[in-house]
Amino acid sequence: MRQGGLVSPFPSARERLANGEISRPAIDWEQRYRRTVITSDTVATAFVVASIGIFFGARDAANWHEKWGILAFGTELLVLGSLAVSRAWAPAVLGQGAEEFRRLGRSLFAAVVVLALGGIALTSRNIKLWIFVAIPAIALITMTARYLLRLRLHRQRKEGRCLRPVLAAGSPATVRDLITRARKLPHLGWRVDAVCTTDTLGLDDGELGDHLDGVPVIGRLADVASHVRRDGYRVVAVTPDPHWSPDRLQRLAWNLEGSDAEMVVAPVLMEVAGPRLHVDAVLGIPLLRVSMPTFTGGRRAVKEVVDRLGAAILLLLFTPLMVTVALLVLADSRGGVFYRQRRVGKDGREFTIFKFRTMVVGADRARAALADRNEGAGLLFKLRQDPRVTRVGAVLRRYSIDELPQLLNVLTGSMSLVGPRPPLPEESAAYGPDIRRRLLVKPGLTGLWQISGRSDLPWEEAVRLDLRYVEDWSLALDTMILWKTLRAVLSGHGAY
Repeated sequence: MRQGGLVSPFPSARERLANGEISRPAIDWEQRYRRTVITSDTVATAFVVASIGIFFGARDAANWHEKWGILAFGTELLVLGSLAVSRAWAPAVLGQGAEEFRRLGRSLFAAVVVLALGGIALTSRNIKLWIFVAIPAIALITMTARYLLRLRLHRQRKEGRCLRPVLAAGSPATVRDLITRARKLPHLGWRVDAVCTTDTLGLDDGELGDHLDGVPVIGRLADVASHVRRDGYRVVAVTPDPHWSPDRLQRLAWNLEGSDAEMVVAPVLMEVAGPRLHVDAVLGIPLLRVSMPTFTGGRRAVKEVVDRLGAAILLLLFTPLMVTVALLVLADSRGGVFYRQRRVGKDGREFTIFKFRTMVVGADRARAALADRNEGAGLLFKLRQDPRVTRVGAVLRRYSIDELPQLLNVLTGSMSLVGPRPPLPEESAAYGPDIRRRLLVKPGLTGLWQISGRSDLPWEEAVRLDLRYVEDWSLALDTMILWKTLRAVLSGHGAY
């Protein structure tokens, strides 16, 4: 690859393809994955509607074609058409984040509405079966299939496959942050292969041997479009830098037209994402509109109902386990079954949290003597090998069984199933104004911190995840967290 008359030591994606270092399927994996998802959704929908049509239509064989065949065929077309219109198969949302499942849910809800209106218009008596049985069954199967496909994709990405080659363009500090995040979270599918940055890294006089965290610096910010067209990068990640004026960003977007590259611009509000971000044209100017976080309203009411109902159901399911654990705690060491502690909840109100006792009696008084051995980050006190933890308590902590009594807190309304970690009063008293935003919502039995490493997380990262939840909360995000919590608990990673 040549730059300014010099030969670069860093081969491009196209050159690596020509040299046999990577294969064409490694570049075309996005289309293959999209076709697999479309096939999965189509087969699942066809299976459900055909099963219902054949099973229930067999009772009315004389009118099968009119009453069941047409409804089955129409339902499948309606579901698949709704998925296409809602862009539930867009490559940008497949394989990561809650947006994929949010679009899938919206598509199926739209299909339900159209079916209901069609049933009213045609006075069909069989339409209820398709609304209350077929669509929920389709939702269950398609969401499960997509989740399994996503797990397989994430495994491949951790092995270094199915990654998008990225050209990062911005200041050294912001690009370095992007490289770190991409390496830490390979399941998101980005691999930063090259960097274009400001003239502060010795790029004058054709010096192309510089690296930024091991990634080659191949040019200046003004050279981004030419490198993308020549070298075939899949994503251009534009990070903050004074160079990026509105005019230059617009010119870059124009210069990338016709290429296969997707241009991604990191906004200043790095931790605000999801449904709160909207792009509007105001007075002919494209503006990034950030809506206010929702702490009240219909969705919060739904969350409240789901919390109370979910806690009641889980308490009933786990009653035999909780009784067994209570007996083991009593038999293992002297003291009561439960440990009660004051925590800070929504709007700074204190409440009493319940846990199974995992430490010896008097553990709180012994904490001062262990202060010099603290391994916790920030305001947290944690010890991997805490001498105060009992034998049964170690097992309970590893699999988070000690937290099951907190379902009582959820049932009584002081906690939620999903939310930030409930802090101690002394922790809360040391919060700055930004961290206090964690108290705008109810603390949770689980949260982003639970599925991201638990006690292994640095303090700053735990705070960032909690604040991200407060800012970007949605019912889809709650569902994703609850689903991933099961895997985090079974693995026991980061629990001590």
